[in-house]
Amino acid sequence: MRNPLFSTPGALAPYVLVSWLAAAPLSAQSALQDPVPGVGEEQTGEVWALPRTPWGDPDLRGTWSYASLTPLQRPSNFRDSEFFTEQQAIARNEAAHAERPHVPGVIGSYNAHWFDKGRVDPSSRTSLIVDPPNGRLPPLTPAGEARVAAKSRRISGRPDSWLNFTAWTRCITYHGVPPVSTGYNNTYLIVQTPDHVAILVENIHDVRIIPLDGRPRLDERIRQWNGDSRGHWEGDTLVVETGNFSEKTEHRFPSSKGLRAVERFTRVAEDTILNEFTIDDPTTYTRPWTAVRSMPRLIDYQIYEYACHEGNYAMTNALSGARAQDKADAGRAAQGE
Repeated sequence: MRNPLFSTPGALAPYVLVSWLAAAPLSAQSALQDPVPGVGEEQTGEVWALPRTPWGDPDLRGTWSYASLTPLQRPSNFRDSEFFTEQQAIARNEAAHAERPHVPGVIGSYNAHWFDKGRVDPSSRTSLIVDPPNGRLPPLTPAGEARVAAKSRRISGRPDSWLNFTAWTRCITYHGVPPVSTGYNNTYLIVQTPDHVAILVENIHDVRIIPLDGRPRLDERIRQWNGDSRGHWEGDTLVVETGNFSEKTEHRFPSSKGLRAVERFTRVAEDTILNEFTIDDPTTYTRPWTAVRSMPRLIDYQIYEYACHEGNYAMTNALSGARAQDKADAGRAAQGE
């Protein structure tokens, strides 16, 4: 069974990445706090200075959380409200972090201790999506609708093979690029060198190594689960452009191999990175869309092994169980039941 608390960089990337990770500062915190850029200035009277690496780039190194109780899309009951009121934000935070009973025998019935849901974004917006202005994903194209319907048919009902399971169930990848927050493991470990940025995603241990040296993108015929990323600096903002996604890639939102993702990382306070990402997938959506979120820095937080075993063990049981059901159905049919 997947342990929802742990993941690791170990043995999942080249030796040079392991060396970077050993040298990287692991920042953290036991409980997330709402970061408010500028608070330190008010308390100390000093102007905050953007930390920089020894070679002069903005310092994004450390462990950061993209957990958020702000939904990707604006809920229908907030369709006329761009922002939560203070009372609504407090209520949302308290409800999500309230203790919940464990129900024995129910898969996924964890109590609150096992979840990492974050809090409402400090902006108090009712959606992470800021464009379109209604805070909702754009309408799907006909091809996008067909792709969603085909996926629904493939993963529903009795499985015929491993292909009837999602990439997440198979322990291949889950969040996609860029990731969207879930109930746990919403953590980035960012490591920098003068010509590369490495991002370890805690969930399913994905590692992205992003060149900054202007090298050309991979040939269009080379496709990868999390695409091929290239980065550059625009002032103090790291811009990462990703393409070359595999046609098998499944994001938490519909996508195709024509997807292009652009992420922007700007450190706006000692404990906050502002992360903006734009999805441009013209074969899936009728227009591009953009989301913005704050990522608080984590203190005293250690990333451990993410032990994903569904693909190793449950797959055999699920398929053998399905074949047993097929055999039982055939027997009943033969008896005229």
